[in-house]
Amino acid sequence: MRHFVYFSRHAQTSGNFKDLMQAGRMDIAIHTIIAGLFLSHGFREDTTVHLVFYGMPDPPKHIEIRIVPGLDISKKDVSNLIRKILYKYKEGKKTEVLPGCFVEKRSLLKVVEDLSKDGNEIFLLDKHGEDIRKAKIGDNCAFVLGDQTGIPQKEFKRLKKISTIVSTGPKTYFASHVVSVVNNELDRRRI
Repeated sequence: MRHFVYFSRHAQTSGNFKDLMQAGRMDIAIHTIIAGLFLSHGFREDTTVHLVFYGMPDPPKHIEIRIVPGLDISKKDVSNLIRKILYKYKEGKKTEVLPGCFVEKRSLLKVVEDLSKDGNEIFLLDKHGEDIRKAKIGDNCAFVLGDQTGIPQKEFKRLKKISTIVSTGPKTYFASHVVSVVNNELDRRRI
């Protein structure tokens, strides 16, 4: 199983948004989900996308989405999916809103630490990391990336201690493109 953990410092943590840009660049989260889970004429059933939002009004929120039977998902309706998931948050518990779609109050570090405890090797994406094409990657892996403002320095320092830092190349890409590049690399390796 592969995991992508997308962190957004400003993405809104309630479902009452209309404008994606003013909701803390929710458009980036949407494109990241599409790059992580969708294929041409199909879905990635070997992938889980985790979104960790630190925006107002009730941070942090962790959304987990994986393709399972019974999940009716469409590229054109991902924003409504995120809205529904955020609306159904229940304090103090991890709630399954739709098949394979969960929401809870959980920090970035806790999400990553839990993935590590579950046997996933953690990779932190950073332009100064080892080239992903040279990195040793096993079957159970999690890739952590940030939005346009990146992961806060305090969390980044802690994440460095439990992860391998990798890069997708010499250029800086959009978060969703990074997910596509990583998926392509793992597909080529048949991971």
